[in-house]
Amino acid sequence: MKKKKPIVLEELSAEELAKYEIAKELGLFERVMADGWGSLSAKETGRIGGILARRRKQEKREAAQSRSF
Repeated sequence: MKKKKPIVLEELSAEELAKYEIAKELGLFERVMADGWGSLSAKETGRIGGILARRRKQEKREAAQSRSF
């Protein structure tokens, strides 16, 4: 079995950090930290991905609006 490296949240990219923040909001953070992303069901990871995509789209829309003013 592969040895797990400890996750240091401060060293993650913005996108990776967003995934952990969403997992925390959904109450899945502790399980991800203890057992990794593989411990989540497809439904749970899909929900995280969907929320992440929605936020990215919203950020793009807001950036476009701020440029047009």
